[in-house]
Formats: sequence, structure tokens, C-alpha cells
Amino acid sequence: MTHSKIIGTGSYLPEKILTNQDLESIVDTNDSWIRTRTGIEQRHIAADNEMASDLAVNACLKAIESADISIDKIDLIIVATTTPDMTFPSTACILQNKLGIKDCPAFDVQAVCSGFVYALATADMFIRAGKYKTALVVGTEIYSRLLDWSDRSTCVLFGDGAGAVLITKSDQPGILSSHLHANGSHYNTLSLPGNISHGKIQGNPFVTMEGNTVFKFAVKVMEEIVYEALSENNLQTSDIDWLIPHQANIRIIRSTAKKLGISMEKVVTTIAKHGNTSAASIPLALDLAVRDKRIKPNQYVLLEGVGGGFTWGAVLIRW
Repeated sequence: MTHSKIIGTGSYLPEKILTNQDLESIVDTNDSWIRTRTGIEQRHIAADNEMASDLAVNACLKAIESADISIDKIDLIIVATTTPDMTFPSTACILQNKLGIKDCPAFDVQAVCSGFVYALATADMFIRAGKYKTALVVGTEIYSRLLDWSDRSTCVLFGDGAGAVLITKSDQPGILSSHLHANGSHYNTLSLPGNISHGKIQGNPFVTMEGNTVFKFAVKVMEEIVYEALSENNLQTSDIDWLIPHQANIRIIRSTAKKLGISMEKVVTTIAKHGNTSAASIPLALDLAVRDKRIKPNQYVLLEGVGGGFTWGAVLIRW
């Protein structure tokens, strides 16, 4: 039976750091308010000349190096992003060109903060089907350009960054299962409703969010999706070695862990230093835990995310 396995991880954060103290001079907020409600201390902000594909290139090169494979072995590229370089072509095609990869399928996935989980699940299924052998899966975001910097309810939450993994065909199980969901009836609860029409912005071009609704929904489905993944694989919560959730809010993460009976010592968190980097948050956290050697061979690693749409999902891995 064909399986897929992660063989390399990489990440990239822009050089500029925006601290909570920095935000105090921009909007009516303070460090204590932000830390208490979100757990965020700082976030990275892309330079004016950096695009989502540029962040992705840096993360991908690190993933390729850690996998120790030739770049010409990559035969599929999937990019999860809500902040593409342009409306079209896809950021994946732009990334393919910047990496010097000549001919392979390349496309974007848009599932907001669940995007990386959706992209990883898609790549896994392509490999399991025997279509491709080595996939590059990326989450890359520049949310700082979607924010109203006078709105303290949203501008303090987000940051920029990119994370990437290489997955390849394997005889041994690596990715055990994936679980994807969406409920479009909540489409306007967390959204960016504006668009371009006839060369002009129509509607609100900034991120909008009903914070309490998002919080309650996220805690509910992030618990449910864990049990769904465990049930399919005949495992218990005690079998999880590492939980890597989307990094939206430390209170959501703690509430989820408490409901599941999982110690926070087994949860990988980057929210304090990264903020919410949407589709990039899970691969950024995964790369950190791989590189500091927290994640070890044969451990069970569960990735989970929830985002606008609403979309949500999980991928269970035997490392």
C-alpha cells in the first residue's frame, strides 16, 4: 500500500518585528490587553518589496535542504495562501518559477487558516493515488496588508510568515489520515468582504471578524476534529505525543487542550512570537518543533486548524 511521509520542513519569518509596545503608538491598545486576550507579544511584518512567494521561497529552500533531496525530484507544488502575489497566476506558479522547477503541477489552495491542512491532505491523496512522488506543500501569508491599523480588534492579531514541508511516497505510514470540513453558512463571520471591480475597491478591503462567534466555534470544532482523527485510527488522546494547532489565540489553544485532557506541555505554540499567520501558522510551528528535536521518530503528531468559511480540518501523522 502506498503512503506519504514528511521528509523535510522549513520556515521563514520576515526580518521586521512589530511588538505590542510598538502597537501602542499606532492604535488604542496596550501590551497587557493584547497578551491577556490573545497571548501575542510580537509579530513579524513583511518588507514592502516582499511578496508571499518570496516568503515561500525562503521556507521551501530550508525544507529542501533538510530533506536532502534534489529540487528536480519535486513533481507537485501546492501553496496555501489567502494573500497571493496577484489575482492570477497562482502564487504556486510564481513560486515554481522562482525555485527553478521547470514542469510540474502547481496550484493554490484557499481555505484561510485551515489552508495548510487542506493543502497537505490534498498532496497526501495525490501521492496515495500514485500520481506523484514528491510534493512541496507551503503555507505563506502577508496579513499585514489586509489589516485596518486603526481597528484594535483585528490589527493586533496577525503577522506574516511562511512554512513548508516536503512529502514523498513511502512504503511505511507517515500521514495516517486527514479530515476536512466546511460550513459556508458562517462565511461572513470572519472575512475580507471587499473586492476589485472596474479597477476600484468595492466594499470593505480589510479583515472583519465577529470575535466571540469565532472563538466559540473554534473551540468546539477543534475538539471534535481531534476525536474524529483518533477514532479513525483507533487511538486515544493519551496516544498523541504532539498537538500542533493553528495559532490564532492562546485561549482557544488552552481551551481545546483542556477539553481533550492534553497537557499544554504536549502542545506546540508559537502564538507569542508569531501572532496569527493564518495558513503559515501550522507549518511554522511544525518546523520549530522538528528543528528543536521535540518531535521524534514514531511519535504521533496531530495538526489541526480552523479558519474563515468556516473551514476546519486535521491531519494525523506518525513521524
